[in-house]
Amino acid sequence: MKTQKGRAAPDGGYAWFVSLSCFLVFGLTFGVIKAFGVFYVEIHKYFEATATETSWITSIAVASIHIFAPVASALSARYSHRAIVITGGLICSLGVIVGSFARNLIELYLTVGFLNGVGYALTWTPTVTMLGLYFEKRRPVANALASAGECIFTFAFTPLFQLLIDSYFWRGALVILGGLQLNLCVCGMLLRPLKAARDVACISKVNAEKEGISMELLTTEDSELSKVNWKDTGMLRICEGSDQGTVEVCPQDPKEIPNSSKDSKHGTKRVELKTKILHYVDYTLITNKQFIVYSMFGVFAALGFFAPALFLIPYARNKGIEEYEAAALMSISAATDLIGRLFFGWVANLRLVETVQQLTATVILLGTVLLLCPLATSFPELAAVSAAYGLVYGATVSIHITVLAEVVGVHRLGSALGFFMLIRSSGGLLGPPIAGYFIDKMSDYGMGFIMAGVALIVSAIFLLLLRKINHSSQRSKNHNMHTEKVGQEVGAEAQEFGIT
Repeated sequence: MKTQKGRAAPDGGYAWFVSLSCFLVFGLTFGVIKAFGVFYVEIHKYFEATATETSWITSIAVASIHIFAPVASALSARYSHRAIVITGGLICSLGVIVGSFARNLIELYLTVGFLNGVGYALTWTPTVTMLGLYFEKRRPVANALASAGECIFTFAFTPLFQLLIDSYFWRGALVILGGLQLNLCVCGMLLRPLKAARDVACISKVNAEKEGISMELLTTEDSELSKVNWKDTGMLRICEGSDQGTVEVCPQDPKEIPNSSKDSKHGTKRVELKTKILHYVDYTLITNKQFIVYSMFGVFAALGFFAPALFLIPYARNKGIEEYEAAALMSISAATDLIGRLFFGWVANLRLVETVQQLTATVILLGTVLLLCPLATSFPELAAVSAAYGLVYGATVSIHITVLAEVVGVHRLGSALGFFMLIRSSGGLLGPPIAGYFIDKMSDYGMGFIMAGVALIVSAIFLLLLRKINHSSQRSKNHNMHTEKVGQEVGAEAQEFGIT
């Protein structure tokens, strides 16, 4: 995407305020989800429910975030990122406050689960998309710093929620949490739209592909027509005022286009309709092999991402650890999570290894740590496991959005993030209940960690497949470039000797 100064992204200045907004959004969404284990214990006892039944509150919230992420992307493109984030903040607050009056688990599913999750989707997705547009060279570091909000808020919220529950019962604590989440509206106000340059003059199809602008928007039938239009007009335009910088076809005055006909007019309208749709939802992503493979990684990773945070405190309490020591485990995990995000985000920014290769290594390590977690029974052992889990978890989540941007290109990040979250929703929805099912069957919270660890190791297989596909594509591209270069050299020699 081009700014009015012609640069790809500011990478500084007001971009840091956008990073601050994203930092707060991460804390008030996923930070709350990770600290919700404190509420889990109280709600579990109050309604005398099973682990599976209680875990549905968190899983519905997580699934709602993922399912409504494409809706949030489309609404942001139609209106503005700022307006959608503010709306999402109001919905979050309303859902949690109404949920404090719930008379049964079903009402908690609908309020703290569904409504709260929809609000999270409307705040988190547009903010992360905007962050990706404001940063390019420093994107790994910016993503790591912004996602650190999740760690810091988890560190602070876990003991705070326990204190609020002890003082005001879990219902009163939910009301206070709903008030805190109104700050998401402030985060929305910080999102200043990044205006695109009004025109990008004379970009040919070849040059556009080099710049990373997708030309996979047309069918074969349309591409025949577009050859004439792009050849004659040579103009592409980025939507004025668009936050996402979607490319539109902008032909010149019809009088300047030779041999125009009714067919070409209909074809042009069809192309313009497609690009208008793609401005809101880039459905061509489903034909992108790398994107689909990465999304499958997301499904299995989501099975393992959210269960450990939910069951760590109940597991510790089940082992005889007292309330505040159990809550401290999440704070320890959050502290090392912060270190992991910042350090490994910085490492990713150095480009010492491929980002997808770094992500693969951290995912395998994360799965291994979770498989070892049930061996810990005392507080010192659980503290050590929590610290290791937080460090590797932070290393994983600090770069997974950066990898997504590399897979699809930043100009398609908004739609890609929405579709990625939608596909990943099945993992987020089923992860905690599946873990809860094994816990209920075996009467052991340790089974939840084993399930999560296995899911994460399986997800790493898809990252290995993605890396293989990337290398194959690169070799094919290099071969084509070499063939083209040889062809040009042969043509030049033939021309030199007068051969036609």
